[in-house]
Amino acid sequence: MERPQFKPLRRAYGFDEVSIVPGDVTINPDQTNIELKLGNVTLKIPIIAAALDALSSPKTAIAISQLGGLAVINLEGLQARYANPDQIFQEILSVPQKEATLALQKAYSAPIQEKFVIDHVREVKKAKALCAVSMTPAWTKKLAAVAVEAGADIVVVQSTVTTARHISKSVKGLIISDLIQKLGVPVVVGNAVSFSGSLELMEQGIDALLLGVGPGAICTTREVIGVGVPQVTATMDCAAAREEFKRRTGKYIPIITDGGIRTGGDLCKAFVAGADGVMLGSQLTASDEAPGKGFSWGMASPHMDLPRGTRIKVDSKGPLKKILFGPSSVSDGTENYIGALRTCMGYCGAFTIQDLHRAEMVVAPAIRTEGKYHQLTQTI
Repeated sequence: MERPQFKPLRRAYGFDEVSIVPGDVTINPDQTNIELKLGNVTLKIPIIAAALDALSSPKTAIAISQLGGLAVINLEGLQARYANPDQIFQEILSVPQKEATLALQKAYSAPIQEKFVIDHVREVKKAKALCAVSMTPAWTKKLAAVAVEAGADIVVVQSTVTTARHISKSVKGLIISDLIQKLGVPVVVGNAVSFSGSLELMEQGIDALLLGVGPGAICTTREVIGVGVPQVTATMDCAAAREEFKRRTGKYIPIITDGGIRTGGDLCKAFVAGADGVMLGSQLTASDEAPGKGFSWGMASPHMDLPRGTRIKVDSKGPLKKILFGPSSVSDGTENYIGALRTCMGYCGAFTIQDLHRAEMVVAPAIRTEGKYHQLTQTI
């Protein structure tokens, strides 16, 4: 008798489990085009700094914009709660690790003030930099219009899992299609990991989709509630939704892989899996410009009832420009992400990111099993 199956279980893959196959034709890396278009906004590099308080302050938003990327300021974070958040940062960074969650919960208990939202958006725009802001669906109706009126260029509606259909006790919840019509700026929504969930969000009229649940260095969602999909599989499923939506409508919706990227190799695999851009967090929190001073924590870390993130120490690696563009002083792939991307595109014969989507990728043993023993055990 054949054993009955309760439900199908498919294999999913993370970055360590795949490898990119080089192309039959190669090109010079300096001939590649790596632009990312978000509605009417074009970024010179497909890098978005995550909406982490330890990373995306007005100062870093200006710096990353000047380098060709984009940083997203968290409108529910410390910047929106305190006139002088530097003092609060110091308090969070000074406590022992076992007290970090309580310190974060205390710091984030202060109320959000629209005045600080307006001030920070105007600070970024005064420097003639791109300004993106992030908020959860619960705060979107209150904060999005305020930020746009102050000059925000892009609105990001982001939570651990965001869907087009949400059941709640609210008389009228957030209707994404209505929000897009009212704001008049590009709207990015996330996070999603499934084909069907992504497709439904695209049908709302969004300008880009954030994808990823659980893979980030500071995220504990998979440990706390068991929800998430390994990032290569999540990216490929969302990319399939993008292609189906384009087939139906003719409109191309960029997808942005958020979380789980440690090295230039991981970043390149995200693009081959179908990403149009990547969102980086802890990698850029290690920059000199980041307010976290070598520490990082997630947006859900201070949740009062169920924290889904932890404070981590990332140390400092140098200025943002060095981390993104090099020259790299290390050989572990954690510097010069743009150089890694362009070189990968050269090996794969890809002039554009969409060309790179067509590169072959194979399931592969973890790199530590393929002759890297001495690199992984070297202590001197």
